[in-house]
Parts: sequence; C-alpha cells; structure tokens
Amino acid sequence: MKQQICILGSTGSIGTQALDVISQHSDLYEAYCLTANNRVKELAEQAHRYHPAAVVIANESHYGQLREMMSDMPDVKVYAGASALDEIVEAGPIDMVLTAMVGFAGLSPTIHAIKAGKKICLANKETLVVAGELICRLARQYHAPILPVDSEHSAIFQSLVGEDDNEIEKILLTASGGPFRLFTREQMATVTAKDALKHPTWKMGAKITIDSATMMNKGFEVIEAKWLFGVPAEKIEVLVHPQSIVHSAVQFRDGGVKAQLGVPDMRLPIQYAFSFPKRLPLNEKRLDLFLHPLEFFKPDMEKFRCLALAYEAIRRGGNMPCIVNAANEIVNEAFRKGLCTFPAMADIIEKTMDKAVFESQPDYQTYVCTDREARRIATKLMNKQ
Repeated sequence: MKQQICILGSTGSIGTQALDVISQHSDLYEAYCLTANNRVKELAEQAHRYHPAAVVIANESHYGQLREMMSDMPDVKVYAGASALDEIVEAGPIDMVLTAMVGFAGLSPTIHAIKAGKKICLANKETLVVAGELICRLARQYHAPILPVDSEHSAIFQSLVGEDDNEIEKILLTASGGPFRLFTREQMATVTAKDALKHPTWKMGAKITIDSATMMNKGFEVIEAKWLFGVPAEKIEVLVHPQSIVHSAVQFRDGGVKAQLGVPDMRLPIQYAFSFPKRLPLNEKRLDLFLHPLEFFKPDMEKFRCLALAYEAIRRGGNMPCIVNAANEIVNEAFRKGLCTFPAMADIIEKTMDKAVFESQPDYQTYVCTDREARRIATKLMNKQ
C-alpha cells in the first residue's frame, strides 16, 4: 500500500521538492491532498499532474477560480478556508502530513493532524517556536510522531539515531550567515529586500530567506531544537558555516561529535522524514568534499540582533516566542515591501516584546490572542517610523 501524504503548502519551496521526492518513489508514496494559500494556478497545475484526492486553497476568495480550473477533474474534491485545512488533515486515508506552510497559520492544522494521530513531517518551524510545549504534550498524548524536515534538525536527528539515551553535551546548530555575513552595520543600514533575497547557498521562499538574512531563522531553529530534542538553549551553540555543507552536529558527553553532511538541498531531509528509519535512493547531486572548504565562525550577536532576541525569548519563556514570531512576520513582510529598513526589523521586534502582555503559562487560546496583539503592536510601531 502506498503511503498517503497531505502536503500543507504544496506550492512553496518545500512542497514542490516534496512532490519531486514522491515522483521519484511513486511506488511508495502518493499525494492525497495538496494545499496552498494564494497560488491558485500552481495548485491547479500540481493537481492535474499528481491527481490528489483533494485540494484546499486557504484564501477563500480564490475558491471560485480554483473550482473552475479543476472542473475537468470531477473526482478531485475542492475546498477552501482555514477550517478546511483543519478538517482535511484528519482524513482517514492520510498517513503523513508534511507541514510546509509558512508562519503562525501552520499551527492549527498541525494540532488537528496530531490529534488525528498522523505522522507529522515538520517543516513549519513556527509551530514549535510559538507553541512548543503544547505541541510536544499533544504529540505524546495522541502518539503522533514528529519528524523534523528542516535540514539542521534533520541533521541532528540523523546524528542521534542509534545513540539511545547517550547524553547530549551540546548541539552544534550551523548557519550560513546569510548574504550580509561580511557587511558592516553601516552597510546593513541601506540594504534592500532584493539584496537580502540573494541567499548565497540555499534556494528558499522569500519569508525564510529574509529571516536567514537577519538570522532570526536561526534563532527560531534554536527554539525548535530545544523542543524537538529536549536540550536547554544554553546547550545549543550556533556556528556560522558559510558553505552549508555540515547541516548540524551533536557533541556527546565523551567529547565525540557526530555530524550530517550533504549538498544544500532539501530533498534529502524531506525524504528521510518520509522513509525513516529506511534510507531510499535519491536522484540528486552528490557531495564532493574536495571542492569545499569547511569554515566555522561565531555569530555576531550585536550585528544580528534578531538572533539575540530569539535567545532572550527562550530565556523569558511563556508566550514570549509567540510575541517574537508575530512581530517578525509583520516586519519581514514590511521589509520585503520596502516599508521598513533592515535594522528597524530588530528594533520593532524588541519594542513589541516590551509592550505585549506576557503570559507565563499560555494555552492555545492565549497563543491566538498573543499573536493578534503582537501583530497589532508591531504594525503600529512600524507605522510610526
């Protein structure tokens, strides 16, 4: 029997690469449901190619257009809206849910998938950033395995296979450093979104590429690693590794270090999450270590203040990571639209952290209210620039 996969965010970078993995192993996997937020044309094209049982467009205003584009495929169910995402992940035939949606919007359908006992292939890092404690508790309660898809967390996961209860002394979380690694603060003050979107090693969506440039993405990954692997933040060290070959590593109590290396491509971690514990053939470029030096540097926390703010959010706990995530989504989009400067992003996030209501013991409804409040505060602060 083929494993049935629901891809939340099938038209994005992770989603399209996941479909390529499914194509390479069409004897093992099948796309049961494909979803998108606004990319109607791309979603319809994917549906015609992969013949899923259902498609969902999250933005309900595109429902009529999608139905029209799918009129020649009457066997494919067409749905729209956030509630449809929550419902489709619970469908009986689904074995795995790849959460590749961007931002806070991925939280609710992930929770519904966990409660339905589905295997979660987690690519939406905001889910654990915002509500890590809640997600981990629900995963235990409903016996829903969570396998990381982020290249760094997949590398850590792969390094831990076979180590059982051996104590982790330190997680070494690698970062490319982004396009502005060698820039001065003065140079960073005038960079544009076009500059920031020129990532030196990875091809990713616009939002995560900007987060990589500010290093907020790495801060989020520290939070994610804390919850995935049960390691406190002070035992998670960020290493700037410009070549993006060592995807991350684990240091054990005897001083031994295990790392996972590979070319900068997401197909391997996607496939590993699908196939674990097996390794399947993958028709992709191979790593040639003769061609790549391996360099490592300490991150500059003063120049990349977003990384420092993420660590501060971990230290304060509660709903503070949710506040940081919401403010970051606002300023990230604003920077891409040319509405705020690169340095202003960290300023607005920090001020939002000071102004938003702090809750030390949040539940799901607290996260929803916090997200809404922090977005309002960050938007107001941005408009005052």
